[in-house]
Amino acid sequence: MPIESGSCASARQAKQKRKSHSLSIRRTNSSEQERAGLQRDMLEGQDSKLPSSVRNTLLELFGQIEREFENLYIENLELRREIDTLNERLAGEGQTIDGAELSKGQLKTKASHSTSQLSQKLKTTYKASTSKIVSSFKTTTSRAICQLVKEYVGHRDGIWDVSVAKTQPVVLGTASADHTALLWSIETGKCLVKYVGHVGSVNSIKFHPTEQVALTASGDQTAHIWRYIVQLPTPQPTADCNQVSGEDEVEFSDKDEPDGDGDGSSDCPTVRAPLTSLKSHQGVVIAADWLVGGKQAVTASWDRTANLYDVETSELVHSLTGHDQELTHCCTHPTQRLVVTSSRDTTFRLWDFRDPSIHSVNVFQGHTDTVTSAVFTVGDNVVSGSDDRTVKVWDLKNMRSPIATIRTDSAVNRINVCVGQRIIALPHDNRQVRLFDMSGVRLARLPRSNRQGHRRMVCCSAWCEDHPICNLFTCGFDRQAIGWNINIPALLQEK
Repeated sequence: MPIESGSCASARQAKQKRKSHSLSIRRTNSSEQERAGLQRDMLEGQDSKLPSSVRNTLLELFGQIEREFENLYIENLELRREIDTLNERLAGEGQTIDGAELSKGQLKTKASHSTSQLSQKLKTTYKASTSKIVSSFKTTTSRAICQLVKEYVGHRDGIWDVSVAKTQPVVLGTASADHTALLWSIETGKCLVKYVGHVGSVNSIKFHPTEQVALTASGDQTAHIWRYIVQLPTPQPTADCNQVSGEDEVEFSDKDEPDGDGDGSSDCPTVRAPLTSLKSHQGVVIAADWLVGGKQAVTASWDRTANLYDVETSELVHSLTGHDQELTHCCTHPTQRLVVTSSRDTTFRLWDFRDPSIHSVNVFQGHTDTVTSAVFTVGDNVVSGSDDRTVKVWDLKNMRSPIATIRTDSAVNRINVCVGQRIIALPHDNRQVRLFDMSGVRLARLPRSNRQGHRRMVCCSAWCEDHPICNLFTCGFDRQAIGWNINIPALLQEK
């Protein structure tokens, strides 16, 4: 008697399984009328104000939905069993097949004939969404060169936000959970001014576009506008830091964290009271920013609202409501009266104040977890980061789907975009900082070797494109801010 080959046996098993499933489908269809009759009898025994015709229509629609999901479920079981069968055949050759590969082959053709129009629509939608995803592991042949230039140490608790002044002299600002905001000399790393007007954590700091004035948001439910006067010290020779490629990494422990006892801000001038205090929120003010021109400011709060204020009078101009949960960030457009707010409700909203009589609202729904920040870029693009470990680039003219998606291995905190070179800096919960271009291609990862880099969660990043020494700043919960020099090769800039 001839011995049956392994491939024939596998084919016979697959055929028997398909046959058994076709029988189960027939059994399911044969019992549909019985189930419908039972459901109709149960509903007839209940008190209802709906007309009988409406109730019958609802029953028929629900029955169609149930049948559709049953067919999808059975089809999925059949496809998975055929995958297992083929994997067993290919195991000896060291090959396996997953569902994505089978969908491109013969099984996709069989499934397309057995599924309904609804399942086909689901597949089409899934393919359209996944085609826009850009893998975070896609890198270029030429890598950016990242060099640590200066560390700014002086806070006694984690630093939530970092910002760079837009006017001369250019200084660095940090906002900390230690209830203070500090201004630093970028070149020397020396603290220039300490602001102590808040009684809660300082969650955000932004500089006025034309004056030496800062805007800070705090956990004390207020935002403060305060003036500073700084005189830059004489630059000291910068310590020699080895030039490191952005892909090197060494893990650190919490013992490597800088000692917080040495307070480098103890001898700097102190500002104790604000020029103006913005008070109308009923919860933590998590972020604040200036509108173009600097005559108005916007704040975002855990009370689920964002407020627009007149800076001169401190009066509330608009209360922006609509988010379902706490806000996490707000950002203004550099040249237009546009505001974007992000929230824990997995959305971010665009508020348009270009027409004084009307402010329109657009809602962007593309994330599955808290949207930690959303920022404007050059032109009509917005970049959003989320705790769902993705960053998405959006076109304001098309809100339905992002034009690029970056997937990472850790939650993303407050992002920042280098407008001139169109580079996105991504600070992560896992202590990493990664750089991507606007199309989603990874350019570099900031070094964490030779005891360089952050030891804890990185909370925020800020670009300073015009500074000759440091053009990127990051801050984290290790109580320090770091200045970096990022050298992007011309080849990457062209891409």
